[in-house]
Amino acid sequence: MKLGEPERTRYLEAYERWKRDLDALHRVLLDGESLDPMHFVALLRRESKSKERYDEARREVLGLPGGAEEDPFA
Repeated sequence: MKLGEPERTRYLEAYERWKRDLDALHRVLLDGESLDPMHFVALLRRESKSKERYDEARREVLGLPGGAEEDPFA
């Protein structure tokens, strides 16, 4: 399976962004990096949104229906 350039770029950008946000969250949760409450909440939201974008791009690559409302296993 070979992806077209727009789909490949979208997927890789979404993955890299989510990975960067997840790494930042892990530094706080697992490594004890200090973060004030307001920035911690912002980090949680950012990671959550980037995960949603990655999941959407992944579903597109795999040809799966989108969103929880279309999830046959939900």
